[in-house]
Amino acid sequence: MTSFNRRRAKSKTALFSKARGNKLSLRHAQLDQREPARPSFRRRGIYLLPNAFTTAALFCGFYAIVMAMNLKFDYASIAIFAAMVLDGIDGRVARLTNTQSEFGAQYDSLSDMVSFGAAPALVVYEWSLRGLGKLGWLAAFVYCAGAALRLARFNTNIAVVDKRYFQGLPSPAAAAMVAGLVWLMDDLHYAGSDLSWLAWVVTAYAGITMVTNVPFYSFKDVNFGKSVPFIAIFLIALLYVAVSSNPPMVLFGLFVCYGLSGYCVYFWRLLKGRPVSIIETETDPVDEKE
Repeated sequence: MTSFNRRRAKSKTALFSKARGNKLSLRHAQLDQREPARPSFRRRGIYLLPNAFTTAALFCGFYAIVMAMNLKFDYASIAIFAAMVLDGIDGRVARLTNTQSEFGAQYDSLSDMVSFGAAPALVVYEWSLRGLGKLGWLAAFVYCAGAALRLARFNTNIAVVDKRYFQGLPSPAAAAMVAGLVWLMDDLHYAGSDLSWLAWVVTAYAGITMVTNVPFYSFKDVNFGKSVPFIAIFLIALLYVAVSSNPPMVLFGLFVCYGLSGYCVYFWRLLKGRPVSIIETETDPVDEKE
């Protein structure tokens, strides 16, 4: 007689485990359908190199305030000029190393507010404007508020302004005018109390000019990678010699000329009938057939 292999009957425990496993798998599948997969978040860091220069500029602004409170106005003025140099470096370093970030842009604006807004206003107030009473601190506040408004407008209008010009006097140049006056007169041993009205005029002029629409050349269209005539290198060497011979006088004179150059450009455009606004208002051409 032919014998057939019989399957061994599964025990009740095995059947129960299998049924329970199927039920759990079905339950997990339903939960997976109800709850979408959570995205994995990656910790975001900041770039060290450009922000290190920004931090150094912020330190110079804070140092200038401390030195002004200690009546060391020459150190305070030099610190503001050092902050201006560092502020010009951090952006170029970020572009060269491809490390631009929104954090860096906001951090740079806050650093500029301290170094070129609060610090120059406090330095000139402690040096000269304190003796004018209410008029003195009002002029310092006009400068400080002008710097804050100038920086806020720069951040919001950066995409619609002609890159060749700044809209209003840049805050580093305004700070250089105010700090340059303090540094020069302190170097010439003039007391700040004897020059209160001159300091008041320079401070108020710098603060108001920062919030005007007067165009100031930005030098952003200068191509430093392009070859230049030999005489250009010689002129740069002469500039170094002039600055090193008498830094307070030469730097103050240069930034006073720059602070007045915007109005020269403004009135020259006005006389030539050219648009004086540097805001780009060009729109797409309208099709008359539509």
